[in-house]
Amino acid sequence: MIVHIGLGSNLGNRAANLRDAITALAGVGEVEAESRVYETAPLYVTDQPAFLNMAVRIRTTLSPLDLLHRLKGIESQLGRVAAVRYGPRRIDLDILLYGEVVLETAELALPHPRLPERRFALAPLADIAADTRHPVSGLTVAAMLAALPEGDEVRQYPPRAGEG
Repeated sequence: MIVHIGLGSNLGNRAANLRDAITALAGVGEVEAESRVYETAPLYVTDQPAFLNMAVRIRTTLSPLDLLHRLKGIESQLGRVAAVRYGPRRIDLDILLYGEVVLETAELALPHPRLPERRFALAPLADIAADTRHPVSGLTVAAMLAALPEGDEVRQYPPRAGEG
């Protein structure tokens, strides 16, 4: 199954945390593509450091719930500690899209329920899956990104010469 995973980090060495997570993801499937890295302001709980975000495409044989449990294990292995919802974290791994699967359980909702409103997830996802369609709305990732209102600054990291 082709799965798209969002990665985020805003504590410690953020770039190293993302690299370590990608290395660990090789244990759950074949990493087929990686987006660029973006720096984004935090949402919801705004009094915390900026995040680095990216997305990867993996091919896995794990079921959605087995994948979720393995991702939680990777987060724990890489030093994530349960804390404030939407608060700072060393690493965050979210299943954004699991093929065309639509699922809602107490533990997992697919596709990720807040994906269409999150520029920090859609911008990196568009790097590797711009033409992929959301299994509920039918919109492509690129169309969902284009439909977002201005705001929620997302910029490539590290910035290019002459930027930020």
